[in-house]
Amino acid sequence: MKLFVNNLTNIDFSYLHTERGLMGESWLVQLQLDGALNDQGMICDFGIVKKVVKEWMDTFADHVLLVPVGSDQADLQYHDQQAQLTWHYKEGEALVCQSPAQAIIAVETPEITPQSLAQWCEAKLKALFPGEVKGLKLHFVAEPEQGAFYHYSHGLQQHEGNCQRIAHGHRSQLHIYRNGQRDSLLEREWAERWQDIYLGTTAHRQPDPKPGVYAYCYQAPQGQFELSLPASRCYDLDTETTVELIAEHLAEQVKAVFPDDSIEVHAFEGIGKGAISVR
Repeated sequence: MKLFVNNLTNIDFSYLHTERGLMGESWLVQLQLDGALNDQGMICDFGIVKKVVKEWMDTFADHVLLVPVGSDQADLQYHDQQAQLTWHYKEGEALVCQSPAQAIIAVETPEITPQSLAQWCEAKLKALFPGEVKGLKLHFVAEPEQGAFYHYSHGLQQHEGNCQRIAHGHRSQLHIYRNGQRDSLLEREWAERWQDIYLGTTAHRQPDPKPGVYAYCYQAPQGQFELSLPASRCYDLDTETTVELIAEHLAEQVKAVFPDDSIEVHAFEGIGKGAISVR
């Protein structure tokens, strides 16, 4: 007998890709359990399934930076509840991140894909279920494409929750309206400009450690966060990078190019949520 839960939750996170480097991502979680029926005629109560899986995902996969420690590009060390990460890009550049340990998760795989991450999660989750559950299968799926989208990473210093982590991210759609009509060309232009981008805040910028490298640092409720990476992979805002302020920034930029047009920007933060700015 099998039990399934589609779209049980979704996770918003960043990970390190062997070719593209730091990438924000958003995936839906699909779950299937295999097992015998208990004396209530169930494999496991849906309420328990959802609670156990969501709590685990919130801790180990959501709003974190996932590092494929099986890759020779990764050097991740933990000391006294702190994480020290160096990721070597194939072009010779590097990303360096220091943060509280819970913000950077080591995944024992050479690369992170929906399949490899699912297998890693399955092994961890299976132990949390009662004996009636004989097997557990997990699938991660991206939101169906509905036009332009981009992957971005960021950190929100002033956020009281896990959004304060300096390198977490999202896969986000972008809708831009000019005079009430979607402008797919503008959407693609901005999505390409921000593909795999790190959205930083100017106030968090530190003196550049060397030419071509941007460094960010801030103190947040969970601790000290530091990140440096190639400047070509960064785009700074003069504000925090909440989705509301991202929408405002995009609307201002588009309005500056088309001052006589009415502009409306729908900026998404992952799946099914976001902000609207009108100019």
